[in-house]
Amino acid sequence: MENEPNLQERRKAYWRANLKILAILMTIWFVVSFGCGILFVEPLNQIKLGGFKFGFWMAQQGSIYVFVALIFVYVRQMNKLDRKFNFQDSE
Repeated sequence: MENEPNLQERRKAYWRANLKILAILMTIWFVVSFGCGILFVEPLNQIKLGGFKFGFWMAQQGSIYVFVALIFVYVRQMNKLDRKFNFQDSE
């Protein structure tokens, strides 16, 4: 049985690591959705994708695809984090 202070420290470290992962993934999503859809739309519009300008495509579809991909990345990272801190679900 684990002692309580050790468990509390593990929980704090786990939460800090979780927030770091979230901050990184949300930053990526912000850069893709805001950056590619608004800030860099003119240079990206020079590229065509399926007959559409790439800046338009990123604003309409690309950021959604990136968000869905980031969900899968988050799940994978959290599973690794659970194993690292020994907070796995018991089955």
